[in-house]
Amino acid sequence: MKKSSIQEIKERFDNDVERFSNLETGQVATIDATISLELITEASKRIVPNAKNVLDVGCGAGNYTLKMLSKVPNLNCVLIDLSLPMLDRAFERVSAETNGKVEIKQGDIREVDLKENSFDIILAGAVLHHLRDGEDWETTFTKLFRLLKPGGCLMISDLITQDTELLNEYTWQRYGEYLEGIGGAEYRQKVLDYIEKEDSPRSMNYQLDLMKKVGFSKVEILHKNMCFGAFGGIK
Repeated sequence: MKKSSIQEIKERFDNDVERFSNLETGQVATIDATISLELITEASKRIVPNAKNVLDVGCGAGNYTLKMLSKVPNLNCVLIDLSLPMLDRAFERVSAETNGKVEIKQGDIREVDLKENSFDIILAGAVLHHLRDGEDWETTFTKLFRLLKPGGCLMISDLITQDTELLNEYTWQRYGEYLEGIGGAEYRQKVLDYIEKEDSPRSMNYQLDLMKKVGFSKVEILHKNMCFGAFGGIK
């Protein structure tokens, strides 16, 4: 199947701002979204307690930055997303919660121009699964590493696969059952079809190994439940 283009992904999120402005509705198909959000932001606070600058990659309506600000107040925030309506909502919500500078950048993290060694914390919530081939993954992780200050952290909450195909089939079967329990068989098929069309997730092991390859000094697993995980690395 031909995967969604960047433009198609942008248009989908342009039309879904209200749902993603609410953690409960925006993440209903994501197992343990609230737990993962808490873990990656609390871990970031503990790793960089005196953080000043946060980058939110694929920020959506700003939920991850808002949670981060509840842990470390008055951060300077740079918000990146493909969708301008999402960015506008994120800017409005985040600006109300920090005395720091809030900057929005519309575009793809692979192309947006940012200063290296300038962020204490980078949050990537439900976004990296849109990367495609191995080169795409490595160049993006390399860029994120370079954007961090020494001692800074990249924290990820995302859709993942398993390296062992039998276990991958099992976890996706379980996830399908979870979706059916939420919204019935039609909802299950709708979500799985959209994942097949739009997403290219990689395993947590793959991403942790890639972090080590591009230079992260430490990597950590915070949480894993079937095909969702929370994890990260320290520069």
